[in-house]
Amino acid sequence: MAVNAMSIPTRAVIYCRISRDREGAELGVARQREDCEALAAQFGVTIVAVYEDNDLSAYSGKPRPGYRAMLEDLREGRADTVLAWHTDRLHRSPVELEEYIDVCEPGNVQTRTVKAGHLDLSTATGRMIARQLGVQARYEVERMVERQRRKRDEMAAAGRHFGGRRPFGWEADGMTAIDFEFECIRGAAQAVLAGASMRSIAAGWEARGIKTSTGVEWTGASLRDCLLRPRNAGIIVHRGEEGGRALWPAPLDEATWRSVAAILTDPARRTVPLGRQKEFLGTGVYVCGVCGLTVISATSNNRNVGSAPHYWPAYRCKTRKHLSRRRDLLDDHVQLEVLGRIARPDAIELLAEREDPVDVRGAQKDMREARATLDQLATAIGSGAMDLRSWQLASEAARKRLTDAEAVLARAVKVNPVAGLVGAEDPLAAWNAFDMSRRKAVVRYLMTVTLLPARKGRQPGGGYWDPTSIRIDWK
Repeated sequence: MAVNAMSIPTRAVIYCRISRDREGAELGVARQREDCEALAAQFGVTIVAVYEDNDLSAYSGKPRPGYRAMLEDLREGRADTVLAWHTDRLHRSPVELEEYIDVCEPGNVQTRTVKAGHLDLSTATGRMIARQLGVQARYEVERMVERQRRKRDEMAAAGRHFGGRRPFGWEADGMTAIDFEFECIRGAAQAVLAGASMRSIAAGWEARGIKTSTGVEWTGASLRDCLLRPRNAGIIVHRGEEGGRALWPAPLDEATWRSVAAILTDPARRTVPLGRQKEFLGTGVYVCGVCGLTVISATSNNRNVGSAPHYWPAYRCKTRKHLSRRRDLLDDHVQLEVLGRIARPDAIELLAEREDPVDVRGAQKDMREARATLDQLATAIGSGAMDLRSWQLASEAARKRLTDAEAVLARAVKVNPVAGLVGAEDPLAAWNAFDMSRRKAVVRYLMTVTLLPARKGRQPGGGYWDPTSIRIDWK
């Protein structure tokens, strides 16, 4: 082991960590790294590796990839000195400290810090001091967590923003609306209610240059998480549960948000993994007339004896090859039926409500009263005025009332998928402007397309396409 004039091993590694990167720019770890590099220059040691864990708390217990990689290199003898900004950057858990001691002690690995000096783990006294520092650090972070929880409780009761990264739609204070981003949220919610997919909406945002609050591209998953936030409806979420009304302005009313959330969390809303099944108009929409299952896209051929097979894109039954239809001809047939229905004089009737109206105000009143009841019960059991059994019975009824009201609001707002077609100056152009998920929603709304066994051989007119084997049942 090579050492310098101060008996410090010259193969050093740097470890940097910051618990919360509010700016999303890794500035905290960058500053730590600069200070550690200056310390390395002061000691005259060589930096062989730098490990960083950005936006990861040592207290939370979540895996820290950089820290684990550093321990592995120390075990393998690839470094002999650890440089850190402070000992609490390395660990704030006694368990982690003991593991660190077990790794460093056999190889006489030294720990040097910018703010806390030398951590000597080679002697019993040094290890005792390290453990005392660890206990003190744990105590400080637990007190900090208690203070933060009390502060969040107060802010939740007041309906204010808790802090953290800037939420998309609001300024950094979490209270001031950004009008453009509010319009984006409203547009995305309307698109979901009209049948659009998360992937298509995210692609549209990407084409318009719309970024997340941290400046990265939207994905279908991240956009889904954004639209599911109760804060979009002005609802406080505290300790994993919905609370009262927030003071910040909201882009969506509660009925719209709950309707969007119901669609996005519906187990039946399954998208085919990208790369396995491309999106076509009939996949998951057209129905096999033999078994009743929906069809998937596939490839078919003419299978004429004595001739080379000719392949074409097709639809076939999902589980068995009951029947097969050319995809392009069938989609054209369905699209013509859609546009023909839109062109009829009674097309305006397609915009009429098909379900009984929802009592939004009544549901909201039930929710307010149920939440007020639960708050009163919580106060009663907390003060000892009510026993646990009585609280369970009383709260069960209030929670059921709350759940029922939420379910009512979840189906309160619907956007008719044909709204953009009926009355359009150019229905064909409007249809072509829809993404595939919106087109599929229109087909589902207007009709049931059932594929029946086709007549064999050439059809009247000389071709093999049999339009009579396609049954359209209008809804």
